[in-house]
Amino acid sequence: MTEKTETYQNTAVSGNVTSLTVEELYDKDKFDLSTMEPGDVFELLQTSSSGLTSEEAARRIEKFGHNKLESKEVNPLLQFLGFMWNPLSWVMEAAAIVSIALSNGDGKPPDYPDFIGIVLLLLANATIGFLEERQAGNAVKALMAALAPECKVRRDGEWKTMEAAELVPGDVISMKLGDVVPADGRLIAAHGQVSIDQAALTGESMPVSKEAGDEVFSGSTVKQGEAEAIVIGTGTNTFFGRAAKLVGDANDDVGHLQTILAKIGNFCLCVISLFIVLEILVMYPAFKYRYRRGIDNILVLLIGGIPIAMPTVLSVTLAIGAKQLAEHKAIVTRITAIEEMAAVTILCSDKTGTLTLNKLIVDKPTIKCYAEFNGDEIIQLSAYASRTENQDAIDFCIVNSLADPKLARDNIEELEFKPFNPVVKRTEITYRSKADGKVLRVTKGMSHTILDLCTRDKTEEQIKALNDDVDEFARRGLRALAIAVDEVPSGETEGEGLGMRLVGLLPIYDPPRSDTKETIDRAIALGISSWYG
Repeated sequence: MTEKTETYQNTAVSGNVTSLTVEELYDKDKFDLSTMEPGDVFELLQTSSSGLTSEEAARRIEKFGHNKLESKEVNPLLQFLGFMWNPLSWVMEAAAIVSIALSNGDGKPPDYPDFIGIVLLLLANATIGFLEERQAGNAVKALMAALAPECKVRRDGEWKTMEAAELVPGDVISMKLGDVVPADGRLIAAHGQVSIDQAALTGESMPVSKEAGDEVFSGSTVKQGEAEAIVIGTGTNTFFGRAAKLVGDANDDVGHLQTILAKIGNFCLCVISLFIVLEILVMYPAFKYRYRRGIDNILVLLIGGIPIAMPTVLSVTLAIGAKQLAEHKAIVTRITAIEEMAAVTILCSDKTGTLTLNKLIVDKPTIKCYAEFNGDEIIQLSAYASRTENQDAIDFCIVNSLADPKLARDNIEELEFKPFNPVVKRTEITYRSKADGKVLRVTKGMSHTILDLCTRDKTEEQIKALNDDVDEFARRGLRALAIAVDEVPSGETEGEGLGMRLVGLLPIYDPPRSDTKETIDRAIALGISSWYG
């Protein structure tokens, strides 16, 4: 296992985390923490490889906030009243005021039945919407509380386990296989080969190799190796946080259903107002109606001129939809989003892990052979050139393509293994066969890298065949992985070989989920005209 650690030299940086505001620190025109020299990052964040003290971390939490996405807390009373603040409700509220405050005279009491009926409808509509959204909000809060991640951070010179929400810029964190990166950071030490799965951010199914000095993003997953990093961004100042903030800002816009209801309400307001003015002019100056008789007619116009039950019917319908979605384990945070989703005509979907399994497999029937080896033997050779422990996605895929993963080291003695290197883009193993004692080398990697490495039995026909096969795989969305074999006559680990010989090409792909076709067909049947993955 190799270990890479950056050496840092502090240079002059104008300002530091103490004197700068949060906005100035994350202004990329002034300080780009993702690309500036590592030594400058330490200087700017006023920290070291020993991490921060608890007192300093507490001060920075006051300045930067907790390492979590901002959530807007809405006053329950204002949220409830908000369901009665729209044009349709305004007309209903005006009718209620007229029925209780203005409907008097001629010795008759106010119009209590109409008043009570209107108020009950208003309260029913507001209560249904309020309860649905509060229940959804509580479900989301409970889910987030249960998923509160922890991380390993160096505080006061000691490694401690604490909630990721307590991280601040300048903290030093440690990550290992399987950990979710808790904040944006820059690697300061990489133990072994470190690879990070950024599929949640980029949709790319292949992990990305990282070295000391590289940036890692909050929400990505460590797939290989161990590393230490300095935190450069937390909360909404992370790559993930900025994306989430954009989505959150978009949700503040008025939805499609609210727009339609507002147009209906405004139309009703304008028409009713016009007719009320005409009715007053006709009833009182022209026909000399008594006050109470005219008010009763105006009340009839107010109540009859609006779809008074429509908000309640809509709320009940949407609440039923929210309940049905909940049965499928979907949380509806705004019940009006159900109607907006029903109006979707273009659907943009992530591919990796959504339409596909996010699990690479070898397409055995289309393996290409360029020598005397058959498909199963090519898989066996490529398994020799794969790790059996601490595997990346490709090694895991190939080894598990064997009938038994233990066959990856069956009947051989491993002499030397060179893990994948992003510079040379291949892996290599030197081994001794227990059957005949011969020493062989096998390498697998990027097709043209392996082809350039081959010096034995390489012909123009073989080169053309490889290029055509790689193009065919690309058209079908398959990754191409070439395999070559060398013989070492001396039998020494570092001995010179006869020359690499191309033997095969493995097609690798991320298969679709079993329900993907059905899902797409159902979406098209429901009116989705375009689908982007």
